[in-house]
Amino acid sequence: MNNLLNKRSFVIVLGCLTGLGALTIDMSLPSIPDMAASLTTTISIGQQIVGVFIAGIAIGQIPAGLISDRIGRIPVLIVGMVIFTAAGIITSLANNIEIMLIARFFQGIGASVGIVLSRAMVRDIASGIQAARLLSIMVMIFTVTPIIAPIVGSYLAYEYGWRSTFVIITLFGFLMIVGVNKGLVETKKPDKTNKISRQLIESITTFFSYRQSILGMLLVVLPSIGFMSLITGSASLIIEIFKFPVEMFGFIFALAGISTLLGSMLNRKMLLQYSVMQLTGAGVAIITIASIQLTLIAWFNSENFFWLWSCVCLFMFGNGFVVANATAVALDPVPKISGVAASIVGTCQNLSTAIGSIVASMIYNGTVLNSIILMCIFGIITFVAYLLRSRILGDQIIYMS
Repeated sequence: MNNLLNKRSFVIVLGCLTGLGALTIDMSLPSIPDMAASLTTTISIGQQIVGVFIAGIAIGQIPAGLISDRIGRIPVLIVGMVIFTAAGIITSLANNIEIMLIARFFQGIGASVGIVLSRAMVRDIASGIQAARLLSIMVMIFTVTPIIAPIVGSYLAYEYGWRSTFVIITLFGFLMIVGVNKGLVETKKPDKTNKISRQLIESITTFFSYRQSILGMLLVVLPSIGFMSLITGSASLIIEIFKFPVEMFGFIFALAGISTLLGSMLNRKMLLQYSVMQLTGAGVAIITIASIQLTLIAWFNSENFFWLWSCVCLFMFGNGFVVANATAVALDPVPKISGVAASIVGTCQNLSTAIGSIVASMIYNGTVLNSIILMCIFGIITFVAYLLRSRILGDQIIYMS
């Protein structure tokens, strides 16, 4: 399996599968105002296409991880991509907001398969620092998605109407079906030793018996709630509050993606000299600095967009360090149940971000304060969780194989 680490097509397809959720969310963001108007609903309800999509991702991950641990990764990936693509066709044709939201939910379920199994396949073939470096490459690949997707989405929405973004997302689903068939190989031998219900209970119990896995999961989940809450309202923040034209949205939003990319690139390089936990701590420190500044912006309800978006980019730069390393920390102790383990991390991450996204939509009132408040709060909570890592770990120590 180690030769897969150097197989370019294998790593690229895994990176694209990881970025499937980001692509679907970020490319559709510029279309939300026009979509809401066309489907005769409010922007607040229109923004819920983000939250319900994330909810679908959250709900789909544990079944995907469990079934793939039993029958292998590739068959489950193919089914997931077919569901994603079929739901994408419906979103492209939807003529009311109810159909749109239902289709986005099922599209999220399909996307969940690619997101969770790409992580599981990394743990199938690598561990420790090697896994963290491979995950960093995947983060770099999928980070290109939120750099390009909103720019493409803005252009499509402006030139061809809001439905065009959903058509392109659907076409990407077709490409992923081909990519899975042509670019990936099976990394998990089928294991049907136990009944599926017993296997699920044993896998969940095993995961939560390792405090290292719990700590890693928390450090993945907490900053994700923060930045997803801002992403949900980013179109309203940039276009409605700060009055930037819709065609500029993609370029402004891309700066946050570039920040994550730079953080991931630097993290991968520094893993040759520093430990996973040292670099996780560095990322958390950067997120904390950004969150304190965002708190000041929220407190004074500042309308200095340059300061605000610089802090958002700094937050995302720090997250480029945290996400890959914390995922490696969470998965490293449990190689035999990597499918379920990755799905637990992903489910907790996406259920939390779905709630954060929906709350962000509900509290949006056209002010800077309500647009960034959740990012402030959860950035600081991330720092507290890292600060309390010795209590979370108890008498266990971080072990990276």
